[in-house]
Order: sequence, then structure tokens, then C-alpha cells
Amino acid sequence: MNEQISAVQRMQDYIREHINEEITMSALSKASLFSPWHSYRLFRQYTNLTPTDYIRRLRLSESAIKLKNENCRVIDAAYDMGFKSVDGYQRAFLREFGCNPGEYSKNPVPITLFIPYGVKFREFRKESINMENLQSVFIQITSKPERKVIIKRGKTADNYFSYCEEVGCDVWGILESMDSLCGEPVCLWLTEKYRKKNTSTYVQGVEVASDYNGPVPEGFNIVTLPSAEYLMFQGEPFKEEDYCDAISAVEQSMNRYDPTIIGYQWDDENPRIQLEPRGERGYIELRAVKRK
Repeated sequence: MNEQISAVQRMQDYIREHINEEITMSALSKASLFSPWHSYRLFRQYTNLTPTDYIRRLRLSESAIKLKNENCRVIDAAYDMGFKSVDGYQRAFLREFGCNPGEYSKNPVPITLFIPYGVKFREFRKESINMENLQSVFIQITSKPERKVIIKRGKTADNYFSYCEEVGCDVWGILESMDSLCGEPVCLWLTEKYRKKNTSTYVQGVEVASDYNGPVPEGFNIVTLPSAEYLMFQGEPFKEEDYCDAISAVEQSMNRYDPTIIGYQWDDENPRIQLEPRGERGYIELRAVKRK
């Protein structure tokens, strides 16, 4: 990782750790180990946002999560996130999400949350995979009920990176604002049965109940998946910068695994499922199986 990217990543980490406090350019400068002027320029160069805009958007998204999940008052959400006045907070919230925070707290609708991806991951995408240090992978049977999945389709994408290039990374922010049966958004590799003509294999979405009749964001579709059993492959916890190796270890394990030894076979009619790679829990994928 080059020196400039490391400096910007340190500033991003500092902002995340102190998001409820006053954050000054001087403090960010100390985190980056560059002058305030140079730190500002680097931050804007690599994130396409000024530090002020980045902090404001992150605070607004954090406040929206509080309003949705904690049933807190608008005034508390505003001051907890460091806004100086409720009026200023309400105007900023409306500009960011297109709705009033009071209305949102009563009736949360899908909104585009700001998801601040670390700049360090731009480097690791291109790194070669070290095949000599494969990790242990935990495998277990799990099941999912019949459910709907609200998805955003791409055009030709077959993985996360090509999907983001086609659709954009903001999709995840919308999905994070929605309630999900499994508690988080999912990524799917759709089988032909669930694909539309000239659309991608890889999609992102949220699983909801089979009788769901709530709002669907513009440009999203709904598919209904049957109840099914899955083999869940979970790798070891990993450092965030090692996520490529973590994904590779799980995918290799899945490709080598023979489910017939436990009385199953692969169910290739149901989509493969990917959960967000999180270092503290390890990388997770689920592949459908059926009894022989």
C-alpha cells in the first residue's frame, strides 16, 4: 500500500472512531502524518469528497440508522451525531435522503445510506493470491424458508467488482437501510431460472418474508426463492486487507468439497449466496444442496 493511500486510510479510520466527536483538520493531519493542507488534498483526491462532506454524509447515515432502529427522537439523533442545531440537521437530512427525519423515523423507507469504503481496498483488488497459506474453512448445513428477495440487477456482472462498475456501490447503502430476514443484505449468483434476458448473474439484494408487500426501491425487482437447504462455508477471521485471500480460501474449499459424503448433492437450480466479507467473522458463502 503506498504512502498516500495509507495516509487517507488512517484519516478514514480516525473519522470512523471519532464520528460522535468534533473532528478537526488538525486532528486528521495528525492521523495522516502530513500537513493539514496536504491531508485535505489527498483526502479529496482519493475519496472524491472533502473531509467535511465525508463526515457530514457519514453522520447523516448513522443518524438514519438510529432513527430506524432505536426509536430515538430527532433532536437526540441530531445532537448525538454532532449537529449544532435541529433545523440544520433536518435540512441536511432532507437534502441527503429526500425525506424529513421525523417522517422517516415514523415510516422508514429505503434510502441510500453512505457506505464509506476504505481506500486501501483499491490496492488489494489487484494483488495476487497467496495459494500456500490456505485457511481452515468451517462447513455446516443450514436452511432458509421460502422468501422474496428484492434485488438490483446488473447487465453482465458475474462478481462484486464488475457489478460495482455497472451498477455503482451506492446499491449497498440502499440495501443497508432495509430490514432483512437474515439481518443483512445478500449477494446472489442467479441461476438461469431467475435471470432476465441481458441481465447479470451477480446481483445484490435483501431477503424479505414471502408475503412482503412493502416498498420496493425504484429500479429494483423481486424474485421468490423456495425453501432450501444450504451448505454454509465460513472461513477464519481475517485482517480487512487480506480479504482477497479469505475469499479465495473459501471458494477453493467449496469447489473441492463433495457433498455426497454426507448424503447430499449440489442443487444448481437455487442461487449461490454471498455475505458481506467481514474480518471479525470470516468470509461466508452458501451453496444450495438437496438430498440424494
